[in-house]
Amino acid sequence: MRKIILSLFYVGMFFVLWACVDPYEVEIESGAQLLTVDGMITTDPGVHSIQLTRSDTYGSVFEGLVRPVSLATVVVRDDMGKVTYLTEDPDIKGNYKTPEGFAAVSGRAYTLQIQLQDGKVYTSLPEMAGNPVPLGEIDYYSVTFPVEGEFNDASGVRIVVNVEDPGGENNFYYWRTENAVFELNARPDLFVDRETMQPAPKDCCYTCYLAESVGNRSMFIATDDDFNGLSTKVTAMFIPDDGLRFITTFRMDLRQLTISAGAYRFLRLVKQQTELSGSVFDPPPANIRGNMISLDNPDEVVLGYFMVAGETKERMYIHGADLDYRQPLSLIANDCRVVVGAEENPPSDWNP
Repeated sequence: MRKIILSLFYVGMFFVLWACVDPYEVEIESGAQLLTVDGMITTDPGVHSIQLTRSDTYGSVFEGLVRPVSLATVVVRDDMGKVTYLTEDPDIKGNYKTPEGFAAVSGRAYTLQIQLQDGKVYTSLPEMAGNPVPLGEIDYYSVTFPVEGEFNDASGVRIVVNVEDPGGENNFYYWRTENAVFELNARPDLFVDRETMQPAPKDCCYTCYLAESVGNRSMFIATDDDFNGLSTKVTAMFIPDDGLRFITTFRMDLRQLTISAGAYRFLRLVKQQTELSGSVFDPPPANIRGNMISLDNPDEVVLGYFMVAGETKERMYIHGADLDYRQPLSLIANDCRVVVGAEENPPSDWNP
C-alpha cells in the first residue's frame, strides 16, 4: 500500500510541476543578410556563371536561409578596359551568365563589378588569369573505409592525376567536376503492385541515364611548394559509391584549374572549416572574407570569392567492371524512369 501511495504522490507532483511551467518564447534577432558571391571565369571558352545570394539567420522553421539576389547589373572588366555584361538566367534567379564562347585570357587581370537593384555597388579585387597546365595521365581506383556501426565498409572511387608542374613559377591547383552522368540500371520485371502485393512485371525500362552534381562533396586543392617543376601524382577527386553510380559506366568532365594565391588561401580556409571534426581542438568557425568589397561601406562583410583561372578539361569514363570493390547493388524494382531526372536515352555525346 505504501508503494501505491508514493507512486500516486510522484504522479501528482509531475502534473503540478508540468502545469506550473510556462513556455519560454525565444526571440532571435534578425542577423545581417550578407551578400554572397560564388562563381568564376576561366580560359576555357563557354558560358561562365556568377551566383548572387544573401545569407539569412534561421528561425524556428528554418526558412529563408539563402535568398537569390535578382535584378542586379553584373559585369566583368579586364585590365585593358574591355567590359562583358552578364545576363540573369530566367530559370534560375540570382544566376548571372556570360555570353556563349566567353573566355578569360591568360595573363590578364579581371574585376567583377556588381550593382544591386537598390543602387549598392560592389567590386572584387583584380584577379589574374593563370596559364592552363595540361592534364597528365589520369588513374582511378576504388578505396574502402570502415564505418562504425555498419556491416559493410563505405567506399568510393579516387581520381589521381599526374601533374606536370611548370618550373620557375608558383602554381596553385583546384580540381572540380561537371557533366557527371551515369548509367542507371533497374529491374522492372521484379515490380510488385503495392495494393495487391502481387508481381506486376513491367516491360520498360531496364536502363536509364541520370545526370547529377558530384563536384562539391569535398575540396581538392594543391600548391607546388613541394614539387615545383616536377612531375607528381595528386588526388584530384573522390566520388562516393552509393550502389548505383558504378554498376556499369560513370562519366564526368574533370577540370584542372590554376588559380591565384589569394583564391588558394580562401579555398584552404573553407576546406579547413568544412572538415572540422567536432573536437575541442578545432578552431572556432568564422566568416571567411573573400576578395569582394562594398564601395558604399568598406566595413560591410561580403562572403565568397570571384575566381579567375586557367583551365584544362578532360572527359573520362569510369567502368564499374574495372573496380576492385563496389557497393552492393541498390536494387530498383521498377521502371528506371521513375527516378527523378532519369532519361531513357543517353546524352547525344555519350561515347564510353
